[in-house]
Amino acid sequence: MASVLATPPAGSDLQAIPCSGRNSSLEIMSMRRDPFGFADRRRAQFGNVSGLNAFGVQMVMTGNPRAAQELLMNKDRAFANGPAWSYFIGPFFNRGVMLLDFDEHRHHRQILQQAFGTTALKGYLQEMQPMIAERVAEFPVGSVKLFDQFKALTLDLALEVFLGLNLPRDEADRINKAFIDTVRAGVAYVRKPVPGGRWWKGLRSRKVLEEFFYANIAAKRARETPDLFSVLCHAETDEGHSFADEDVVNHMIFVLMAAHDTSTITMTQMAYNMAKHPEWQDRARAESLELGPELGYDALAGMTALDLVMKESLRLCPPVPAQPRMAVKDTSIEGFYVPEGTIVTTSSLSSHRDPEFFTNPDMFDPERFGPERAEDKSHRFAWMPFGGGVHKCIGLYFGQMEIKTIMHHLLRGYEWSVPADYVLPMDYSALPVPKDRLPVTLRRR
Repeated sequence: MASVLATPPAGSDLQAIPCSGRNSSLEIMSMRRDPFGFADRRRAQFGNVSGLNAFGVQMVMTGNPRAAQELLMNKDRAFANGPAWSYFIGPFFNRGVMLLDFDEHRHHRQILQQAFGTTALKGYLQEMQPMIAERVAEFPVGSVKLFDQFKALTLDLALEVFLGLNLPRDEADRINKAFIDTVRAGVAYVRKPVPGGRWWKGLRSRKVLEEFFYANIAAKRARETPDLFSVLCHAETDEGHSFADEDVVNHMIFVLMAAHDTSTITMTQMAYNMAKHPEWQDRARAESLELGPELGYDALAGMTALDLVMKESLRLCPPVPAQPRMAVKDTSIEGFYVPEGTIVTTSSLSSHRDPEFFTNPDMFDPERFGPERAEDKSHRFAWMPFGGGVHKCIGLYFGQMEIKTIMHHLLRGYEWSVPADYVLPMDYSALPVPKDRLPVTLRRR
């Protein structure tokens, strides 16, 4: 039986948000099993805006570019990132840049931006390239789970480029496990530290990460080195503002997680799509062979085929599938009344498959991003894998640079394939990852 989330104030011309009367736990389980079918069913029943009670809070779900623009551009400052994200991941990624708002967010982002400017990116590429070439050349052949290879490589790159540390394998694995546990904890059904549960593992892993960064911070304060950890320890604004140790640790934990998880997910989708559509693998490889083994920063823009594959892979499976905000005052979304304290979520998974903006939206079709069609330009928020507004991903250019460089070396050195009837089985319970870790047949060229 349907109901409404909240009744608009008397005299208001706003509509009440329709809600499902179904058990909220069943709704969440249904959404995780099949987010696309779930979104289609809710849209057919309620329209583009609907509500439910989930994880003990009122939530509003939207999934179209117009709602995304209202929410993420946030012109009247009615929505805040921190309270929404903190409800899910706050105990594990406390005071990361994505969890800050308004003046405080602007202040922290201004300092962080020094680590992601063009000069810094060129330095990171110079540091990364030899390591990427060496590590990709060591990929095993035969039946290979590419997700595992990408994840190990991106974590090692993040540790070396962002931390300036070359950790032993067992220590790198320990840190990697801590990041996995912290990410998965945010969507735990049982949101208490019950031993053995996701929430408990996340809290324990957060301590592991804090201890790791605090143990290394004194050395980074003492000497400047060309890595993110050092940059954050020494960065100052023109007014002389800098980060305290606690700020550095909080930002490093958040950025390091974002830097390797999102890139791993994107490359996995790209590799899968190029295995299913070998003509695109051949097309991207031809460009990489023409560019030569060492990829210069300016050459990144010339990788047009790979860029199209990357954009289409990000459309079909954005690494961060939804963007939540909390209403900090009574407000509205698309003409519907949203009371203070409500979490409103816009789903890029849904927006990216909206047939109003994308033709045959379930089909892999990289040409939709070409200049002749430019479907991603049909609306400012039709394609938003990096979010939007003031909280747009600060590391998006680093991520694209890393992805293109790794895929460049993979294309030059290997060919890969999957069976014709293979479909990548996805787990959407946290960040979207393949349940089988993408097994491919990998062959050296």
